[in-house]
This record gives sequence, structure tokens and C-alpha cells, in this order.
Amino acid sequence: MKITVVGLGYVGLSNAILFSLKNEVVGIDLDDEKVKSINERKSPLRDEEIIYYLENKNLNLIAKKNVKDDYKDSGLIVLSLPTNFDEEKDNFDTSILDCVLDDIFSDKKEHLVMIKSTVPIGYTNKVNKKYPYGTIVFSPEFLREGKALYDSLNPSRIIIGEKSEKANIILNLYKESVLNDPEVFLMTSTEAEAVKLFSNTYLAMRVAFFNELDNFAAVNNLNTKSLVDGICSDKRIGNFYNNPSFGYGGYCLPKDTKQLLSSYKSIPNNLISAIVSSNDTRKKFIADEIIGKNPKIVGVYRLTMKKGSDNFRKSAVFDIISILKRKNVKVVVFEPTIKEDEFEDLKIIHNLSEFKNISDIIIANRKDKDLKDVEDKIYTKDIFERD
Repeated sequence: MKITVVGLGYVGLSNAILFSLKNEVVGIDLDDEKVKSINERKSPLRDEEIIYYLENKNLNLIAKKNVKDDYKDSGLIVLSLPTNFDEEKDNFDTSILDCVLDDIFSDKKEHLVMIKSTVPIGYTNKVNKKYPYGTIVFSPEFLREGKALYDSLNPSRIIIGEKSEKANIILNLYKESVLNDPEVFLMTSTEAEAVKLFSNTYLAMRVAFFNELDNFAAVNNLNTKSLVDGICSDKRIGNFYNNPSFGYGGYCLPKDTKQLLSSYKSIPNNLISAIVSSNDTRKKFIADEIIGKNPKIVGVYRLTMKKGSDNFRKSAVFDIISILKRKNVKVVVFEPTIKEDEFEDLKIIHNLSEFKNISDIIIANRKDKDLKDVEDKIYTKDIFERD
């Protein structure tokens, strides 16, 4: 089968590689460099499996910038496009997705479309009514940054928002290429959309819970690790997603929690709204602790959320930096992925030794071996020294 994948970020490229093991795949992306890299079998993303599969596997995959007749002769079209949260509209911005769907169905013919973008609950049902001659299915992804292809090849579960024969077409495409035997759930697309948002909101809740535990420990001079170890030895709670941080961040959790909260509208809730507000509380608490140490210069070691990542979209540390700057605290940054001397009004220090010397306090969301010699300057909430 020919499959067209539109949007070659982590989710799109992982699906494109997965499907291209057994099918003809055309990947579409507007980024010239990304298209060139993929066709040269070089990964544009930092992901070990993506790098390995592009270099070593016989993939039936070609990347393009423009769609010609690829929609027309594809048995499946996969959409993995950005849906950022619009704070003013209090909703995901689905405009890019809307435009691509208009293009796909401009011929008013039958097409099978699978949406991988995170969308508002009810979106897929709405667009199916708009394009009654096609079938649009929502199927959520549960991928980790830097492990996207691994998680695609070894999915925790496969959820398809469709119960007709079209669901079996998609399911068989996955089953012929995945390396494990995951549990499969067929449900309505609206239910599948809800699963995605509630799953990410639950993960955000765990982050918020252990961050608030750390707030309590800090104020009462308790050892956070002792508390976390004692609590997480209970198998019902589990020893995962429990490392305190500067707040949940990244591309998914902040926007997905806000989208879920906006979906409640008049539905009674306390917990969902608390998860969203707790993240702001945590970042203010962190900033206040730093300010309380009266530093002249605060150094920020890496803007990324995770070790081994080069992505700092929506990193929680940006909000902490904003609070510090509003309090007239001077902030400098060490971020080796940035080559410029300034980034978003922040001074970038390229020399690590200089960065360490001029910083009175160095804040690091995650500890790093490069900071071992200045441990007395380090402010972190990392108790496990893992991602």
C-alpha cells in the first residue's frame, strides 16, 4: 500500500519509517533541510532508532516538500501537524490541519485519513461531517522525545478511533511492522481524543504531585528523596515519573492539560484545573527560592527539559527566567545548541568555564557531570540524576 505522511516531526517521521518497512511511503514536509536529510538517509532529529533505521534499514521511503498526486493514489494519509494551544481562544489552533484536510478532500472523493496530531475532543467527528465522502480516524501516539521510533516499534498500546473495517486496515499496517504484541483498543474517535488528553494530564498530575511534595520538603527542611523513595516503594504508586523538576514543560503536557481543562467548560472539576495552576505555582516557588539567595548573576545551565535533548520548546525554565528578570535579577545562559550571542533577550555564554565563574548560582533542571566542580553553586531539584 502507498501511504502519505504529512509532517515529519518526531511522530510523523517515526510513523513514516515504521510503515516504510513493509509499504511505499511518501513523507511531506515544508522544511527543505529536513527533506534533504531524510532522502540522504540522515536523521534531522536526535533519536537513536531514527538515526539507525535511516542509515541501516532498507526503507521504501521518499521525502518531498510538495504534494503532487500523492493524496489521490494513497491508501492511507497520515497527518502529524502542529496544533499549538491558542491562549486567547482557549483552544488548540487546528488551522494547519484544517487547510491540509481541505486539500485532501478538494476532489470530493473517498480518502482514508489518520490524524496523529493532538486535537480538541470532538474535532474528528466534526471534520468527518464536513467531508462525508471520506473516512477520518483519530489514533493517538504515546511517544517520548528521543525515543519516538523505539516507542512506535514497541507501542504500549494501539488505540484506533474507528470500529469499521477501516480500523482493521490501519491495525494491520501497524501489526505487520511493530516488534511487540500490544493491546489494541477500538473506540470512537471522540473517545480516542479524550484518551490522549487524559493520559497526558495524568502524567502532568504526577509531575505536579512530586513537585508539590518537594515544595513541602523544602519549607520543612525534609529530605525529598527520602519521602519519594518511601512513597514510591508502594507498587500501587510505582517508582516512575517522580523526579522533582522546575515544572512540567515541553511541547505536549502544558498544551494538552490546558486543552482538557477548556473542554470541561461547565462540567464540575477541581483536579484538572489544579493540575494546570499547580505548574505555575511550582515555577513561582522555584523563582522565589532563587531570589531568596540574593544572587547578582544567575546562570541557567541548559534550556532543555531532558538530558540528551536539543529541544527546549515550552521548557519550564523560561517562565522561571521571566520571573527572575522581572525582579531585576541578571540572567545568563549556557546552551551549546545556540550559536548566537543572544536568544530571546538572554545573553548566551558559549564558554562553560566563563559561565561557571561569573554565575553566583547555577540553576539546572537536571544535574550533569560537567557541573561536578561547582556543586556548591548548583540549584536543582533533581534527586535521581536521570531524565
